[in-house]
Amino acid sequence: MTDLTAERAPGKELLEELDLQAPTSFYWSLALLATIGGFLFGYDTSNIGSALNFVPYHLAGLSLGYLVSGASLGAAAGAISAGPLTDHFGRKSLLVVDAFIYATGAVLSAVTPDAAVLLAARTLIGLAIGADSAIATAYIAEYAPRSRRGSLGMLQQWMITVGILVAYVVALVIFSVAPHSAGTVDWRLVLGLGAVPALVGVVLRSRMPESPRWLLRKGRFEDAQKTFAHLGVHVDMAAVRRSAQQLYASDRGANSKPSRWSPGVKRALVIVCTFFVFQQVTGINVPLYYGPHLLGSLFSGHGATKVAKTVAGVEVTAIMTAVNVTATYFAFRLIDRIGRRKLAIGGYLGMAVFGVVSAVGLGLLGGMARVVVSMIGLDFFVASFALGVGGTGWLIQAESFPTAVRGQAAAVGATVDWLANFALIEVFPIWQAGIGLPWVMVCFAGLCLAALVFVGRFLPETKGRSLEEITELYEGHASAAHGHRKDPKPTGLSWHLGQFPVHHAHRQ
Repeated sequence: MTDLTAERAPGKELLEELDLQAPTSFYWSLALLATIGGFLFGYDTSNIGSALNFVPYHLAGLSLGYLVSGASLGAAAGAISAGPLTDHFGRKSLLVVDAFIYATGAVLSAVTPDAAVLLAARTLIGLAIGADSAIATAYIAEYAPRSRRGSLGMLQQWMITVGILVAYVVALVIFSVAPHSAGTVDWRLVLGLGAVPALVGVVLRSRMPESPRWLLRKGRFEDAQKTFAHLGVHVDMAAVRRSAQQLYASDRGANSKPSRWSPGVKRALVIVCTFFVFQQVTGINVPLYYGPHLLGSLFSGHGATKVAKTVAGVEVTAIMTAVNVTATYFAFRLIDRIGRRKLAIGGYLGMAVFGVVSAVGLGLLGGMARVVVSMIGLDFFVASFALGVGGTGWLIQAESFPTAVRGQAAAVGATVDWLANFALIEVFPIWQAGIGLPWVMVCFAGLCLAALVFVGRFLPETKGRSLEEITELYEGHASAAHGHRKDPKPTGLSWHLGQFPVHHAHRQ
């Protein structure tokens, strides 16, 4: 990496320099380490779908829904707890602890003696999932250059989809190799193998540097200097101290009692939370969580054994998950070119259209036509979500808030996301029993249209903007909404320093 100290123009901020860096392999390795939790997120929320038919406990209705969605409820608690903890102890420390909790929950799921312990283990896994979802993309956003922040942040969603795919492939292999052990060893192995990548995450995450913005805000200047050097910005200690002091002085000078939760931050939080609600209630997790349980009988034929039905369901769901991984890769390539808003609008439109297509296949057709049309509808429903909705939510969560409150605000957003996830997955068995899967898909299509209207009306485009400029954009929109004229056009770092001194400095 090149030493940039001599090249720094007079008065040029360190974080501005970081914001303009070209990402190196070190940037990408940090993103992968941060998103190991995304892989575990995908694996541990999906493996229960494959094991569901063989768990030897009598669960139905709400208890069945809780077994599938208990991780989501725990995730809501983990997310809201992570906010103040990560702002106090740092991003890295919480990411390491999360990986350890993942491992503990996976082991307990594998050795559980009864339903109560299994449900508790799923909730424990959820705590780690929620905390990780609140921290990982925020950590990435705090060092990522603006030109590639979307791609780096999108790795979280891509790793989630890879984790989901691996969960179904592992289940397919285990149930195919040892079908006679499905009700004894196999389902426990499917759940317990999540401990392996979790323990790898504990070791590798402990070697990551802390967020440079968080270190500056906490006055840990020597650590900040080392982190800047790792990221390609070499600077002496005096410059690090001067940068932090200037940011603090600017903040205090602009407002003796600065408000961290300004109208713009509140507006951003409402938009992010609403986006997360639509992300969940439009139904993406129904085919991914319940796929093996629901679709096995549709694609295995009459008279098939329970193992054969489960394998057929896992195969179908694995196909949808492979589509999910592929489409998320394209989102990763397009997010910094097309933008967040346009991709989200296209994603919800595609989900609405193909939700209806899948409903037609499932409800009106029979034989091979039912199989073909249903699979086309479900696959493109998943692809539309992956391309425009899945990663976009986590990305706007990471980049819409100032550093001072990013941990807390991101935690609130993640909590809302997981509560919406829990509510949908918990009530789905009752909903599906009442009106049938085809009509549920029609309802999802209607919700997708509502989400499309919301995005078109309220979500601003943040492509190519620095974190500080994004915060200013929301402040301008909030001011305009209250009848005060304020140009939302970004004017650089100065505005942010006046409102969120030390934190904004971290987020250039």
